[in-house]
Amino acid sequence: MAVPRNRTSNARKNSRRSHHAKTPKNLAACPNCREMRLSHRICPHCGHYAGRSVAAK
Repeated sequence: MAVPRNRTSNARKNSRRSHHAKTPKNLAACPNCREMRLSHRICPHCGHYAGRSVAAK
């Protein structure tokens, strides 16, 4: 079983985690009502998806 020979310093540990930051969600404008919504989801404002009404609002 592998056992670390030396303790990992805080600088080395935090440098390794430098790419773990969260990124904001990508929003796209709804082609029907122009409100911002998540991509590939039904628009929560007008209920349209892929050019047709899916959910009644």
